[in-house]
Amino acid sequence: MSAAAAPANPAADATAAKPKSKKLLFIIVGVVVLALLAAGAALFVLKKNTADHEEDEDGVVAEQNSHDPKTPPTFLPLDSMVVNLADPGGNRFIQTSITLQLKDAQTGEDLKVYMPTIRNGILIQISQRTADEILTIQGKEKLATDIMGEIATVMGYETAQPGAEGAAGKKKRNKAAANPVQGVLFSSFIVQ
Repeated sequence: MSAAAAPANPAADATAAKPKSKKLLFIIVGVVVLALLAAGAALFVLKKNTADHEEDEDGVVAEQNSHDPKTPPTFLPLDSMVVNLADPGGNRFIQTSITLQLKDAQTGEDLKVYMPTIRNGILIQISQRTADEILTIQGKEKLATDIMGEIATVMGYETAQPGAEGAAGKKKRNKAAANPVQGVLFSSFIVQ
Protein backbone atom coordinates (compact mmCIF):
# COMPACT_ATOMS: atom_id res chain seq x y z
CA MET A 1 0.00 0.00 0.00
CA SER A 2 2.85 2.21 0.46
CA ALA A 3 3.65 2.01 -3.26
CA ALA A 4 0.06 2.80 -4.19
CA ALA A 5 -0.04 5.59 -1.67
CA ALA A 6 3.01 7.24 -3.14
CA PRO A 7 1.46 8.01 -6.57
CA ALA A 8 -1.68 9.34 -4.89
CA ASN A 9 0.30 12.01 -3.06
CA PRO A 10 1.69 13.62 -6.24
CA ALA A 11 -1.82 13.81 -7.67
CA ALA A 12 -3.07 15.36 -4.47
CA ASP A 13 -0.19 17.84 -4.56
CA ALA A 14 -1.04 18.74 -8.16
CA THR A 15 -4.67 19.46 -7.32
CA ALA A 16 -3.66 21.40 -4.21
CA ALA A 17 -1.20 23.48 -6.26
CA LYS A 18 -3.88 24.56 -8.79
CA PRO A 19 -5.99 26.50 -6.22
CA LYS A 20 -2.84 28.12 -4.87
CA SER A 21 -1.79 29.13 -8.39
CA LYS A 22 -5.29 30.59 -9.05
CA LYS A 23 -5.01 32.66 -5.88
CA LEU A 24 -1.55 33.79 -6.93
CA LEU A 25 -2.89 34.64 -10.41
CA PHE A 26 -5.71 36.75 -8.90
CA ILE A 27 -3.24 38.57 -6.65
CA ILE A 28 -0.91 39.29 -9.58
CA VAL A 29 -3.81 40.54 -11.75
CA GLY A 30 -5.03 42.71 -8.86
CA VAL A 31 -1.57 44.23 -8.37
CA VAL A 32 -1.26 44.93 -12.11
CA VAL A 33 -4.70 46.59 -12.21
CA LEU A 34 -3.84 48.75 -9.18
CA ALA A 35 -0.50 49.70 -10.75
CA LEU A 36 -2.26 50.72 -13.98
CA LEU A 37 -4.79 52.82 -12.04
CA ALA A 38 -1.99 54.50 -10.09
CA ALA A 39 -0.06 55.20 -13.30
CA GLY A 40 -3.18 56.64 -14.91
CA ALA A 41 -3.84 58.90 -11.93
CA ALA A 42 -0.21 60.07 -11.90
CA LEU A 43 -0.36 60.79 -15.64
CA PHE A 44 -3.59 62.76 -15.18
CA VAL A 45 -2.07 64.88 -12.40
CA LEU A 46 1.13 65.52 -14.36
CA LYS A 47 -0.79 66.47 -17.51
CA LYS A 48 -2.95 68.86 -15.51
CA ASN A 49 0.10 70.51 -13.93
CA THR A 50 1.96 70.82 -17.23
CA ALA A 51 -1.11 72.21 -18.99
CA ASP A 52 -0.70 75.36 -16.87
CA HIS A 53 2.94 75.75 -17.97
CA GLU A 54 4.49 76.30 -21.33
CA GLU A 55 8.11 75.68 -22.19
CA ASP A 56 9.78 78.34 -24.32
CA GLU A 57 12.72 77.93 -26.71
CA ASP A 58 15.35 77.97 -23.96
CA GLY A 59 13.60 75.25 -21.98
CA VAL A 60 12.37 77.69 -19.34
CA VAL A 61 8.93 76.92 -18.00
CA ALA A 62 6.59 79.92 -18.01
CA GLU A 63 3.13 80.22 -16.47
CA GLN A 64 0.21 80.49 -18.91
CA ASN A 65 -2.15 81.94 -16.32
CA SER A 66 -3.76 85.25 -17.16
CA HIS A 67 -2.11 87.08 -14.27
CA ASP A 68 1.42 88.41 -14.39
CA PRO A 69 4.00 87.46 -11.83
CA LYS A 70 3.91 89.68 -8.77
CA THR A 71 5.82 92.83 -9.62
CA PRO A 72 6.16 95.81 -7.33
CA PRO A 73 3.99 98.81 -8.24
CA THR A 74 5.29 102.18 -9.35
CA PHE A 75 4.50 105.25 -7.27
CA LEU A 76 3.90 108.70 -8.74
CA PRO A 77 3.85 111.50 -6.15
CA LEU A 78 1.82 114.56 -7.07
CA ASP A 79 2.58 118.10 -5.97
CA SER A 80 1.02 119.20 -2.68
CA MET A 81 -2.42 120.83 -3.03
CA VAL A 82 -4.30 123.39 -0.96
CA VAL A 83 -8.04 123.41 -1.69
CA ASN A 84 -10.99 125.31 -0.20
CA LEU A 85 -13.68 122.94 1.03
CA ALA A 86 -17.42 123.25 0.41
CA ASP A 87 -18.20 124.20 4.04
CA PRO A 88 -20.64 127.06 4.62
CA GLY A 89 -18.76 130.34 4.88
CA GLY A 90 -15.83 128.99 2.84
CA ASN A 91 -13.33 129.29 5.67
CA ARG A 92 -12.16 125.65 5.77
CA PHE A 93 -9.47 124.25 3.54
CA ILE A 94 -7.38 121.12 3.08
CA GLN A 95 -3.71 120.72 2.41
CA THR A 96 -2.93 117.28 1.01
CA SER A 97 -0.22 115.38 -0.79
CA ILE A 98 -1.29 112.48 -2.96
CA THR A 99 0.75 109.60 -4.35
CA LEU A 100 -0.68 107.39 -7.07
CA GLN A 101 0.04 103.66 -7.01
CA LEU A 102 0.43 102.51 -10.60
CA LYS A 103 0.76 99.16 -12.34
CA ASP A 104 4.03 100.07 -14.08
CA ALA A 105 6.41 102.90 -14.96
CA GLN A 106 4.88 103.34 -18.43
CA THR A 107 1.58 104.30 -16.82
CA GLY A 108 3.42 107.02 -14.88
CA GLU A 109 4.84 108.40 -18.11
CA ASP A 110 1.38 108.33 -19.71
CA LEU A 111 -0.17 110.17 -16.74
CA LYS A 112 2.50 112.90 -16.75
CA VAL A 113 1.34 114.00 -20.20
CA TYR A 114 -2.17 114.65 -18.84
CA MET A 115 -1.12 115.89 -15.38
CA PRO A 116 -2.64 119.42 -15.64
CA THR A 117 -6.04 117.91 -16.50
CA ILE A 118 -5.70 115.25 -13.79
CA ARG A 119 -4.74 117.81 -11.12
CA ASN A 120 -7.71 119.99 -12.13
CA GLY A 121 -10.06 117.04 -11.79
CA ILE A 122 -8.61 116.13 -8.38
CA LEU A 123 -8.98 119.74 -7.16
CA ILE A 124 -12.62 119.76 -8.28
CA GLN A 125 -13.27 116.41 -6.56
CA ILE A 126 -11.79 117.68 -3.28
CA SER A 127 -13.52 121.09 -3.42
CA GLN A 128 -16.95 119.42 -3.58
CA ARG A 129 -16.50 117.90 -0.09
CA THR A 130 -17.12 119.37 3.34
CA ALA A 131 -14.70 119.01 6.26
CA ASP A 132 -17.11 116.64 8.02
CA GLU A 133 -17.27 114.35 4.97
CA ILE A 134 -13.55 114.32 4.33
CA LEU A 135 -12.45 113.70 7.93
CA THR A 136 -14.10 110.28 8.17
CA ILE A 137 -12.42 107.11 6.93
CA GLN A 138 -15.35 106.46 4.61
CA GLY A 139 -15.02 109.99 3.26
CA LYS A 140 -11.31 109.51 2.51
CA GLU A 141 -11.98 106.15 0.85
CA LYS A 142 -14.77 107.68 -1.25
CA LEU A 143 -12.47 110.55 -2.24
CA ALA A 144 -9.74 108.08 -3.26
CA THR A 145 -12.27 106.11 -5.34
CA ASP A 146 -13.56 109.28 -6.98
CA ILE A 147 -10.00 110.40 -7.79
CA MET A 148 -9.34 107.03 -9.43
CA GLY A 149 -12.55 107.48 -11.42
CA GLU A 150 -11.45 110.98 -12.42
CA ILE A 151 -8.10 109.69 -13.68
CA ALA A 152 -9.86 106.86 -15.54
CA THR A 153 -12.13 109.41 -17.21
CA VAL A 154 -9.24 111.63 -18.28
CA MET A 155 -7.11 108.73 -19.53
CA GLY A 156 -9.94 106.70 -21.06
CA TYR A 157 -9.39 103.70 -18.81
CA GLU A 158 -12.16 101.41 -17.68
CA THR A 159 -13.48 102.77 -14.39
CA ALA A 160 -12.90 100.76 -11.23
CA GLN A 161 -16.53 100.89 -10.12
CA PRO A 162 -19.73 101.14 -12.13
CA GLY A 163 -21.03 104.67 -11.98
CA ALA A 164 -17.67 106.26 -11.17
CA GLU A 165 -17.60 109.52 -13.09
CA GLY A 166 -15.11 112.29 -13.45
CA ALA A 167 -15.69 115.98 -12.82
CA ALA A 168 -16.92 116.33 -16.38
CA GLY A 169 -19.82 114.02 -15.46
CA LYS A 170 -19.31 111.57 -18.30
CA LYS A 171 -18.27 107.96 -18.26
CA LYS A 172 -15.54 106.58 -20.50
CA ARG A 173 -15.86 102.82 -20.62
CA ASN A 174 -15.41 102.44 -24.34
CA LYS A 175 -11.76 101.40 -24.10
CA ALA A 176 -10.95 97.84 -23.12
CA ALA A 177 -7.85 98.81 -21.10
CA ALA A 178 -8.30 98.17 -17.40
CA ASN A 179 -7.40 100.99 -15.06
CA PRO A 180 -3.66 100.66 -14.25
CA VAL A 181 -4.08 103.12 -11.36
CA GLN A 182 -4.16 100.69 -8.46
CA GLY A 183 -4.62 103.15 -5.63
CA VAL A 184 -4.66 106.70 -4.35
CA LEU A 185 -2.51 107.18 -1.27
CA PHE A 186 -2.63 110.26 0.91
CA SER A 187 0.88 111.25 2.04
CA SER A 188 -0.36 114.18 4.09
CA PHE A 189 -3.89 115.25 4.97
CA ILE A 190 -4.45 118.45 6.95
CA VAL A 191 -7.87 120.08 7.30
CA GLN A 192 -8.12 123.55 8.83
